[in-house]
Amino acid sequence: MNIGLFFGSFNPVHIGHLALANYMLCYTPMDQVWFVVSPHNPFKEKAGLLHQNDRLHLVNLALDFHPKIKASNIEFDLPQPSYTIHTLAHLREKFPEHTFSLIMGRDNLQTFDKWKNYEEILRLCEIYVYPRVGNFSSKFDEHQRVHITQAPIIEISSTFIRNAIKEKKDIQYFMHPKVWEYLDEMNFYKK
Repeated sequence: MNIGLFFGSFNPVHIGHLALANYMLCYTPMDQVWFVVSPHNPFKEKAGLLHQNDRLHLVNLALDFHPKIKASNIEFDLPQPSYTIHTLAHLREKFPEHTFSLIMGRDNLQTFDKWKNYEEILRLCEIYVYPRVGNFSSKFDEHQRVHITQAPIIEISSTFIRNAIKEKKDIQYFMHPKVWEYLDEMNFYKK
């Protein structure tokens, strides 16, 4: 099977993430998409992150037992900060029967050459890139392993959601209903 790896903090997961995963299943050769919940992105501050188990739980709630989209905690037991190349090596060893593709935003492709062992990632994976608002041209745009998709631009960010919750806004339609209920019940992001 061809597994699309969608890495992220998912702090919290929202409908933009779900729509992108669904698009990748419909418009690329991916058989499944795995949301890889990152304990710590090396390019982001750790402060403000919900605990990794809470974020994993929220992703599972959002996916609602979807047969082709799954949550993965594979990085929880790997050294931190998490580097994609290490996760890929671990996944290829654990699941040799699968091939893996990466899903990333156009903004990440622009800085892809700053990723640890990015040349090896390109050798191992096809990369499917979704558009972002702004001009994000990259030296990888024409690379044979990089596929720029026509996914709809969904400008919802987890930062927007966290700030809106802190401001006591009712933004329940930006998330799966079970995610909204759990966030509200646990008082996450309210302070």
